[in-house]
Amino acid sequence: MRGMGNMQNMMKQMQKMQKKMADAQEELGEKRIEGTAGGGMVTVIVSGHKEIVEVNIKEEVVDPEDIDMLQDLVLAATNDALKKADELTNQTMGQFTKGLNIPGF
Repeated sequence: MRGMGNMQNMMKQMQKMQKKMADAQEELGEKRIEGTAGGGMVTVIVSGHKEIVEVNIKEEVVDPEDIDMLQDLVLAATNDALKKADELTNQTMGQFTKGLNIPGF
């Protein structure tokens, strides 16, 4: 019978951890991460769920003769923001998998 109490206790701990993970995941979605390129000429803001929520382009970087440069700056700023979002996700969610050897985490 002692084994059952232990199992129930473990299940409760798992449920608590799942709730904390879900809460952390939700909080991530509310975070805003900024990526920039061209010394701040292009700014891309993403959520913690890696959804682009805003793109800002300074007027002086818009050159109809050089659309390629503008596209490169937007790509660079977007990749910067997504990289930072990944780092934040790993930092936030990594606390739940520390010390666990679970494939896929």
